[in-house]
Amino acid sequence: MLPERPMSEDPKSDALAPLSRIIQLSTAITKGRLVERATEQAGLARDRPAMAVLVSLRTAGKPLRIGEIADRMQVVGPHVTRQVQILEKRGLVHRVADPHDGRASVIEPTEAGTECANQYVAYLLGWFTDALVDWPQQDRDDLARLLTRLADDVTARLAQLDE
Repeated sequence: MLPERPMSEDPKSDALAPLSRIIQLSTAITKGRLVERATEQAGLARDRPAMAVLVSLRTAGKPLRIGEIADRMQVVGPHVTRQVQILEKRGLVHRVADPHDGRASVIEPTEAGTECANQYVAYLLGWFTDALVDWPQQDRDDLARLLTRLADDVTARLAQLDE
């Protein structure tokens, strides 16, 4: 067992190393054009916002209202409305009556939209799987656990800012 590292007197300095690695990772992914390549693979080259709508619908596993999609993407409703209109014209989503409120509609992917989202996700999963292929299972488990914790804590902290 490793000796416990004492907290430094300045908690901000403890956060600097992980923050610099998050920035390094973000920069590497952006410069490596990973998301751009995944959207190309899915057939929506240069249309990242529209792809984000499809992925939001895929991960939800159910039709969503515009506002729900916007919340998941952390953007404003009009932005999502524009993207949904683009996706509708391409035959990738359609509007259906909200089963809980007939006055409203929800957005659901078409078969082609679902396939597009699946190709995008498969490309990203394949890429990350390859990146971690030489890692021991325990390291992969630790990474998943710690990233989940970080994402949950950051999301909760950001929600407090909005209150």
